[in-house]
Amino acid sequence: MIKRFCSYFLIWIIYIVPQQAYGQDKWQRPIVVIDPGHGGTDSGAIGINGIREKDVVFHITMEILLLNREMFGDSLEIYSTRYTDTLISLRNRTKLTNTLKPHAFLSIHCNGAIRRKAHGIEVYIKQSNRKAERLARLFTAGLSNKLGLKNRGIRFGDYQVLRETGEFTSVLTELGFLSNIDEAEHISKESSIVAYALLILETLIKYVYHD
Repeated sequence: MIKRFCSYFLIWIIYIVPQQAYGQDKWQRPIVVIDPGHGGTDSGAIGINGIREKDVVFHITMEILLLNREMFGDSLEIYSTRYTDTLISLRNRTKLTNTLKPHAFLSIHCNGAIRRKAHGIEVYIKQSNRKAERLARLFTAGLSNKLGLKNRGIRFGDYQVLRETGEFTSVLTELGFLSNIDEAEHISKESSIVAYALLILETLIKYVYHD
């Protein structure tokens, strides 16, 4: 059963975040690029309950931007590869990333499978990238331990967004299976979107400030 940790995150924000010194000059903030997969005519995976991958990952990304600004004092300089429901080519996503030269690149996706019992999260990296592997381990640990999702492990993937941003710390996450009724219903809830966004943001901050 998927655990609910919204209360945990609220406590974490109220008591921990204000005490952390992320008040660096805005020009010194670590740059992070977040890539909400698909968009426009490309819906990505379609959930068993009708939700679309492109919408889920976009809402999570926009929540990350909001939380970074309103609760974390813009501790990261975050760019998204899309800010609307638009299909951006993979080439343009990687071109933006290579231009910005970020401390980390994160592509957010949801999974789908013919077997409806398939569930859990996966994190992909380009082979032989130690920094990316470290960030991937932080993600799998957080998503599993704090959100209660099954950890399907870190895998090597020859995805274009990883291959063409290989000189940076590039990671691709699959945040559960929309083909699984429990995970599809869970990620459809606003509280879950916030929980995913908080976990991702917490992980990125932990990585870039302690790398």
